[in-house]
Amino acid sequence: MLDLNRLKALHAVSVYGSVGAAADALMVTPSAVSQQLAKLERETGATLLERNGRGVRLTDAAGLLADHAERILALVETAEADFEALRGEVVGRLSIGAFPTAARGLLPGALVHLRERHPDLRLQLIEREPERQVREVARGELDLAVIQDWVNRPMAIPDGLSRAMLFDDIADVILPESHPLAARSEIELAELSEDRWISSSPGTICHDWLVYTLRSAGLEPDIACMADEYPTQLALVAAGQGCALIPRLGRDRVPSGVRAIPILPRPIRKIYALWRSDAARRPAIRAAVEALRTVSVAHRPVEPFEEQAAGAAPGDVRPGEHLS
Repeated sequence: MLDLNRLKALHAVSVYGSVGAAADALMVTPSAVSQQLAKLERETGATLLERNGRGVRLTDAAGLLADHAERILALVETAEADFEALRGEVVGRLSIGAFPTAARGLLPGALVHLRERHPDLRLQLIEREPERQVREVARGELDLAVIQDWVNRPMAIPDGLSRAMLFDDIADVILPESHPLAARSEIELAELSEDRWISSSPGTICHDWLVYTLRSAGLEPDIACMADEYPTQLALVAAGQGCALIPRLGRDRVPSGVRAIPILPRPIRKIYALWRSDAARRPAIRAAVEALRTVSVAHRPVEPFEEQAAGAAPGDVRPGEHLS
């Protein structure tokens, strides 16, 4: 009989293209993946991997087995969801992904909420960038994801996934107190055409969004410093090294020496919970979305313009509606 964990290892190698990448996705060592594949070869009596330069490639037999493994793993997930729904109990294991500022500013409260109400639910939080979360939810490697989606640069969501909007998060411009515009109550981006900027690393969603937003306002980005953590960016602004666009979620306390000023038009990112539609019957998914909505109340904007901008995108599950 084929072992489910060994099929999962083979499927991961098929999806990610190497033993190392599969190990990273499964959060095990490459040695553990290799051992599972070696055992699967002995079980099937077939060669599954062949050397291909410095890497490996799947044989035809492995490709066939990996295709079956994908369908088997999907059926197992459906069976687990149906069984949990039948029992009506919030139990089992739930893996939740979140991008860094949500992992810091939103998930601690949600995890406490869940553990207090559902002590038999085993929770695992994994910090991931939004694009990777979407892929891993679609592949069944994450049960639930908390993602960001900038209004002026939306993210494509594959078919087969459902989402619930949590709240709108707004980015403010961060300026040194010595900046000529630091005393203003609002600023238009075009007024910062002569300024240098502090950004995340190239290739990250935050860097790409900043460059896109500045260029959309007619500014060519002049990047002075690159730092992925917002506290570091804030410290660099305080040191007079440039200005930054930083969302309010997870920003923590703004240090002395800097000002956070709203800008026009308001840069808004929508914060969503995301899960596979087939898993919506799981009580654990429902409980997690409820917990996220509960802790999101403190982050929802209250200004009239922000309330108007908070409409859910097509296909969103709004508060009070059933997950399906």
